[in-house]
This record gives sequence, C-alpha cells and structure tokens, in this order.
Amino acid sequence: MYDFAIIGGGIVGLSVGMALGKRYPDCKILLLEKESQWAFHQTGNNSGVIHSGVYYKPGSFKAKFCRDGCESMVNFCQEHNIPHEVCGKVIVATEEKELPLLENLYQRGLQNGIPVARIAAEQVKEYEPYVNCLAGIRVHSTGIADYKKVAQKYAELIEQQGGDLRLNTRVLKIKSTAQGQVVETNQGDFSARFVVNCAGLQSDRVAKLGGVDPQAKIVPFRGEYYELTPEKRYLVKGLIYPVPNPDFPFLGVHFTRMIDGTVHAGPNAVLSLKREGYKKTDFDLRDFAEVMAFPGFWKLAAKHYDEGFKEIVRSFSKAAFVHSLQRLIPDVQMDDVIPTHAGVRAQALMDDGKLVDDFLIIPGDRSIHVCNAPSPAATSSLEIGKAVAAQIPAPERTTVAL
Repeated sequence: MYDFAIIGGGIVGLSVGMALGKRYPDCKILLLEKESQWAFHQTGNNSGVIHSGVYYKPGSFKAKFCRDGCESMVNFCQEHNIPHEVCGKVIVATEEKELPLLENLYQRGLQNGIPVARIAAEQVKEYEPYVNCLAGIRVHSTGIADYKKVAQKYAELIEQQGGDLRLNTRVLKIKSTAQGQVVETNQGDFSARFVVNCAGLQSDRVAKLGGVDPQAKIVPFRGEYYELTPEKRYLVKGLIYPVPNPDFPFLGVHFTRMIDGTVHAGPNAVLSLKREGYKKTDFDLRDFAEVMAFPGFWKLAAKHYDEGFKEIVRSFSKAAFVHSLQRLIPDVQMDDVIPTHAGVRAQALMDDGKLVDDFLIIPGDRSIHVCNAPSPAATSSLEIGKAVAAQIPAPERTTVAL
C-alpha cells in the first residue's frame, strides 16, 4: 500500500512527487509513467523558456505560479548545476495598432510584479540589432533552461527520498476501495491511499477513470518550429516575441535561443489529429473522433476561423511561415530556416468553446486531478507541485515537514 500514487511522469507529475516527499518525509510514493523515459511529451518538446508571467491575468494561478516559479526554477538550476541562462526577452510592436496592446501588456506586467521596462525602437536594437519594430518592452527575468535535465533531476530526488518510480507502466483502470484506490496497469495493480493525476495530454481521460468530471476536454494543438541555420544564428541574441493577438489564445511565432545555442522560430498552432501526434501525418481515430464530436471545438473554430486558417497555411507553406518571421526580423530568408521538432500542447477546452485559460486542479474522492497545465507549467512546476501537495491530507502515521 502506497500513500500516494502519481500518474504521469512529466515535469508536473515529478514536481508533485518531489513536493510530497518533502512535505511528508515518511510517506511511500509511487510514480507511474507509460513511456520509457521521463518528460517524453510536453516537457521534452517545449521551447525551454523560463517564463516571467507577464502575459497572465492578475490573480490567476498562472500569474502567481509563473512569477514565483521563474525565481524558484532559476534557483533550482543553480543549485543542481543544470544549464540555464537569465537572458531576458523583448516583446515588440511592429504596427501602429499594436502599440496600445503593448502598453496593456506592460501594465499587466507591473500588476503581476514582473520587472518590465518600456524601450524605444532604438533601445530594442541594443538587445536585438536585427529586429524591426516601432517600440518594445524588455522583460528582464525571462530565461532559458534544459527542462529535460530539470525533470531528470526531479526524478533522482524522488528516488533519493525513497520513491518508487515506474516507467513503461500504463494506467488502465482506477477503482475505489475502503482503504483508498487501486490503480490497474499493464504491469499489475497498485494500491494507494491517494491518487494524483498529472497525465497531461491524457489527464481528462485519467480523471474519468477515477470517476471525476474533468470539467473540460483536452484538445491537442501541435506547435511546429523551424530552426535558423548555424550561419544565421547571429540574427538572434536572445528571445524575441511579437505582441500577442488578445483575441487569439496563442502567442504567435517568435524567436527563441535555446540553451544549446540553436535558435528556434515558431511555433504556429494547428489542431493535432492525434493527442501525441508530432507529425502532420500522425492520426488516431479515437482522438480525432472525440474532437470532431465535441461541440466546444466547433464553437472555438467558428470564433477563430480566420486566425486558425492562417495557422494552417503556415503549417503547409514555408513561405507563409517565413513571412510571419520577417515581421520581426526582415533579414530572415527562406534558405535561412530548416524544419525542426514539433510539440503538442494539451489545452483544456470547455463545452461553450472557451479555452481554460488557467491551471485547472480538480479535487476528487481521495484524489486530485491536474487537468489543464500547458505552458507555463514547466516554469511553474515547483510552485504547482507545492500547491498540489498542500491540498493533499497527511497520511496516517506520517509526520509533516515544517
């Protein structure tokens, strides 16, 4: 009998395991991951950015966890010698109509307690010489990190705490008993007093296995990236973002210098025809049918059909993708970029077509379910882990760490 069984070995599930081990030092922790390695999906395919929290609604989980997580993630990387850099970023307006939106973003950053500064076009060029813009803001606390190594360190720390970590273990059923929960898997059954669902792209399905209404459905959006050729990496010093369209739920294509020195450009955002589909050709009938039968998706599509169409065009047309990059850096040409990896965002969508715009944490019977944790979950992972652990009662016979 385990005290806690955690489903999902991404950065959030691992952070919850680590936080529970710290909060309840005598507890027995089991962590189950269906893949053969940790951080295989969202964590292992994200942009590697340590986000500041400048975009998020003041008072939301995202705003608080991201702002605090930005600091705690940097501290964690420093403590454990994980590659990272606090390089800052610029967000720039390239058209007159974007200037009021840039000002709104600046004010939101101030509201969220983020170190931001207005900078004129000539000041932007001090940070990013090749950017074309009318004005910008500088977000000083933004950084980059290797989140795969962060997740691996989380796993190592859980093992040092005595946790039982199981890869290649797929959850099939969850049954309630008088003592807690029985988690049935392809590797046998495991009993636990409390279950924590951090299954990411499968989190809504795992919630239903546990008899909990996830309140939303996960709709997968694939983000496709290009990479600057080595000869053109000089065009980008750090992180360059456009002013996001407030009517569209994604940030728009941007430039990110990765911790390994490569420079990625993107992502776009298109519906993935498979929850874990990283290629345009990936298809799963169950996943596709669920989305097509979900009224919330069609309401979202109707609201954003124009922007959605542009995203699809960018997915299939390199010229269109490069054109969007040229808004930020005019010197980028077709031959300067090559395709690189894609990621899939697990975005929770409600029946009315509204995207769940905050982290969604749902309590159940002797369980808790993290049912919406896309970006900035990696940045916020230490804070999410602590917050989830704080909602879980101490097992009998267990002491609480002060």
